[in-house]
Amino acid sequence: MKAVRIVDTEKVEVVDLAKPQCGDDEVLLRLRYVGFCGSDLNTYRGGNPMVKMPVIPGHEIGAIIDEIGKNVPSSFNVGDVVTVTPYTNCEHCSACRNKRVNACEHNETLGVQRNGAMCEYIALPWQKIVPTSNMEVKHCALIEPMSVGFHAVNRAQVTDSDVVMVIGCGMIGVGAIVRAALRGATVVACDLDDEKLEGAKEVGATYTINSAKENVHERLAEITNGAMPDVVIEAVGAPPTYQMAVQEVGFTGRVVCIGYAKADVSFQTKLFVQKELDIRGSRNAEPGDFRAVAKYMATHDVPYDKLITKVIKPEEAGDTLAWWSQNPQKVFRILVEF
Repeated sequence: MKAVRIVDTEKVEVVDLAKPQCGDDEVLLRLRYVGFCGSDLNTYRGGNPMVKMPVIPGHEIGAIIDEIGKNVPSSFNVGDVVTVTPYTNCEHCSACRNKRVNACEHNETLGVQRNGAMCEYIALPWQKIVPTSNMEVKHCALIEPMSVGFHAVNRAQVTDSDVVMVIGCGMIGVGAIVRAALRGATVVACDLDDEKLEGAKEVGATYTINSAKENVHERLAEITNGAMPDVVIEAVGAPPTYQMAVQEVGFTGRVVCIGYAKADVSFQTKLFVQKELDIRGSRNAEPGDFRAVAKYMATHDVPYDKLITKVIKPEEAGDTLAWWSQNPQKVFRILVEF
């Protein structure tokens, strides 16, 4: 079978591998669309410390069931359109004992700590398969990144009385905007790119702020009548946006951090105490978040044409990653079609 493999920094190849066998407790998937995400770009650039080269990337999946193991429940059928929860959990660490398996200490995500799904076939435990209904297989590849944003809104305990600022309007930020809006919150989207901010409005943001052109603090004060946001979700992963989140959230507010900052971040820690903040991490997503995204996509008019930047063939992966590396602000999602 054909597979895309990142061999070394800025080096990608298409290889021919043996088709995997389907175990008794597994489902064999025929991959149709697999998304490139930010972690794959970091791997290509040589900046992902969790990856051991060479690696097959890919954990954003739209697939069709090709074969079913003999111990798999009868609710799964050959031909079903599905996606995948791409994480593992050890069942023994503190996170697993607390039933927060998405944050397992020993998690291995497809395409990061282990080979991923950017290939024609993959065999996985049936428990990791998420059925979808009334969805195109291409759109299923958007479920995983959006579910990460959905999970962050869960972590923030967002309600309909909250003002929620989401910093960063990439796919994960879009997921956070969607779920916060679905819960009835007033959503403020913040980004550097006007095109992404327009997309944020289409999926539920009431207000937008271009932080390159506007004074963020003054705009938030105007929007909230000086109270400032109840919740700030950081979906960029940069020191300035981490600092912005703590500075701009209201007193007794909640700050939820999704992005990984690539450098140390300095804070005025007095704000933690004076505001009595809840500062929470948000990692990956839970199966319920995947199901919630699938339900949203099946029941709403989603602007897929804006969320999918490119659809490419496996042979174009190397050139496309090189282009993305030079144009990071231009991309929502790139899908590889098999």
